[in-house]
Amino acid sequence: MKIRPIRSFVLRQGRTTPAQSRALEELLPKYGIALSDQKITSARNAPLVLEIGSGMGETTASIAAAHPEADFVAVEVHGPGIGSLLNQIHAKELKNLRVIRHDAVEVLERMVGDGSLAAVHIFFPDPWPKKRHHKRRLLQPAFASLIARKLAPGGIVHLATDVPDYAQHMAAVFSANPSYAERDAGFVSRTETKFEKRGLRLGHAVRDLVFVRREGASP
Repeated sequence: MKIRPIRSFVLRQGRTTPAQSRALEELLPKYGIALSDQKITSARNAPLVLEIGSGMGETTASIAAAHPEADFVAVEVHGPGIGSLLNQIHAKELKNLRVIRHDAVEVLERMVGDGSLAAVHIFFPDPWPKKRHHKRRLLQPAFASLIARKLAPGGIVHLATDVPDYAQHMAAVFSANPSYAERDAGFVSRTETKFEKRGLRLGHAVRDLVFVRREGASP
């Protein structure tokens, strides 16, 4: 199933620090995976987890460090965030975390085999708050179906947002898909980001939504 070509992101790069620039130049070739038609696999047969939109990478690196039994792949488009995550991978000497700098939809379609993922993490995706921009939100019915196809039976999709109407939209999209059942806990526990902590101080309620791909479901 092809997703309609409406981008769910814009490249608001912001300022890239010298450390992030060096990481993009020196560390991306070491820890990155180039876009191709070759399917992502775990060389050690570990559970494979894909994070879509890793931001500045603090949660991604923290989860990977806490769960060496799984392999993680972070997909992100923004240079400063990728540079930050690369520096954390290097500093923490993480052997189970790789990075792809590209659009997540194309990565899923080209690089992820059907039924190959233990979990998909999508934490605080761009809410596109203006109603006329809601069509740009990543989490739409076609994308939920694409994720279901890539998850192994029993695989988990873990979502988080601090935007109430986007949380309602996420819940409606995934609840309407017969491939999914709601679940209380994710594949791993999510750690708080600096962005999230700031939002909580401002009174923003954060909602986590977790769904499991049903056994025997046909995406």
